[in-house]
Amino acid sequence: MTVSNLKQSRPDTAKPKINWSRVEEADNFAKTVKLFRQGKYDEASFRRFRLQHGAYGTRMTGDYAMVRIKIPAGEIYPNQLEKISQLSEQFSIGSAHFSTRENIQLHWVVLEDVSEIFRGLAEVGLTSREACGNTIRNVMCSPLSGVCPDEEFDSTPYALATARFFLRNPMVQNLPRKFKFNFTCCEKHGMVRMVDVGLIPQTREVDGNTQRGFKIFLGGGLGNKSFVGYQLEEFTPEEDLVYTSMAVLRIFDRLGDRKNMARNRMRYLVNDMGWEKFQNLVLKERAIVRATQSVITQLEVVHTPNEIKRPIRITDESGTSITDGYARWLKTNTVKQKQSNYRSIFITLEAGDITASQLNALADLIRDFSSEGKARFGFVQNVALRYVHEDDLPRLYSNLLESGLAKSGALTMTAPIGCSGTTSCNLALTNSHRLAKEIQRKLLELKFDEDDDLSDSSIKISGCPNSCGQHGIATIGFFGGGGRVGKDMYANYQMSLGGRSDGDTMLGLTCLRVPAKRVIPVILKIIELFKQNKKSDDTLQSWIHRVVNNNEDSEIKSINDIKKVLEPLTIPPTKEEDPDFYLDYGDDTSYHTKTGKGECAA
Repeated sequence: MTVSNLKQSRPDTAKPKINWSRVEEADNFAKTVKLFRQGKYDEASFRRFRLQHGAYGTRMTGDYAMVRIKIPAGEIYPNQLEKISQLSEQFSIGSAHFSTRENIQLHWVVLEDVSEIFRGLAEVGLTSREACGNTIRNVMCSPLSGVCPDEEFDSTPYALATARFFLRNPMVQNLPRKFKFNFTCCEKHGMVRMVDVGLIPQTREVDGNTQRGFKIFLGGGLGNKSFVGYQLEEFTPEEDLVYTSMAVLRIFDRLGDRKNMARNRMRYLVNDMGWEKFQNLVLKERAIVRATQSVITQLEVVHTPNEIKRPIRITDESGTSITDGYARWLKTNTVKQKQSNYRSIFITLEAGDITASQLNALADLIRDFSSEGKARFGFVQNVALRYVHEDDLPRLYSNLLESGLAKSGALTMTAPIGCSGTTSCNLALTNSHRLAKEIQRKLLELKFDEDDDLSDSSIKISGCPNSCGQHGIATIGFFGGGGRVGKDMYANYQMSLGGRSDGDTMLGLTCLRVPAKRVIPVILKIIELFKQNKKSDDTLQSWIHRVVNNNEDSEIKSINDIKKVLEPLTIPPTKEEDPDFYLDYGDDTSYHTKTGKGECAA
């Protein structure tokens, strides 16, 4: 038997534990599309229905949709990746997009083909139900949960149980607006202060026994106006997780602003009410929920441990050698696990894009190298292969090279986030997606991924103020808009500095507007200023943190000092002097700010 036949015949060692799908939803969607096309279903009702099932509108057209596939807790299996690859080839554009919320998106799907994608997803236990609309979106979990040396226990089973409890649950089908849960492993990962409900696993000793629970943060979120969440209480026991979640959702459902779409996220309710009043309301509501709910209302948390079994090698490894670039990749793309001799490998993509063939290659890499038989999506448009034995790393890197997935810098600022921007989004004002790719290519060319001073910093880009690219919590963040010289317009970005989402979470401070074609020079100038003024143990993140908090004692003492140095770089030339300046990245026609109707809410 040949190696290829061995690969095809070898079954997956890990199987999905939960079937998230309902195949009848595909049939129902197909029937509803037909009724809509016949004029028997009004547009507003169809839009709500479409979003509830995870089909998002596509820029400037009603004939295509983006299908957002939910990956609860970020767990993905080889057969699921292969099915998504197949669906992408058949019904989309031959590629997929990883979002910042552990979803996979298929773009430019003909509306009548959406139900076919639903049927295909159901074959492998996946769904897009409630990936859009006014409901609970994909429940996220840090890709390092279960392997992080700093965690107290693995929160993954709780994230999966929460997702299962609320999926299709009648109580969350018509919330005032979308609602988000983030579980994580420790303070460093997971953005728990930047979502509606963020949870960090904690333990405490009670009468000599170790009790599990969570540190819960409420009322955070990124958007046109962002807020950092508040800690509910010192410790929330695990048995109160579902009651706390239900209490928060009931309050939001009752008191959330259903009339003003710009202010109907829960963070506005918390801000308007005041934290202490909201906190007291949650604690009182939780007591009511606990007293009135049936004893069967509980999360089905499955604590069965994953089988960790090193895959059988199916290729001859005698010729394996250390190839060029391996050391660079090993340093910037891998993390030692708390389990000895294993690492988690992060695969970086360009602004979250992956081809259908690479999805198939990723499925094979999971089978051949991950001892848990699955992968985990990250929070920054990447994917993690966990439980890779350290002896297998050279061979894995060689295979990544063959599939075009060996790009270094996954865990550094050279892997910027970029939302889909004007490539598909109705609200986008700039091509943030393409700009992120241009920045990544330039910074890797300069080998900035190898610079330890830059490793903990981040660059995040949104195509509009709505923060899908998480720009508010970036070391260097950008959101898109338009600029004008006379009658001529050009793509422009508002830049902020100093954002972060770790234990010292803070939102970045506005610095200045930067034309799209000057973003890369501005980033390079900021790094140059840092190198000229840093202390010996500084990183770019720590230096900018001091600057924005007016605690720096070098020549650059404040954000205004940075602004003064950068302003000459942002002066636009005339169109005659530099015609390319007036074209956004990826466009060959004059820039404009035409947008469509947003669909972040149903």
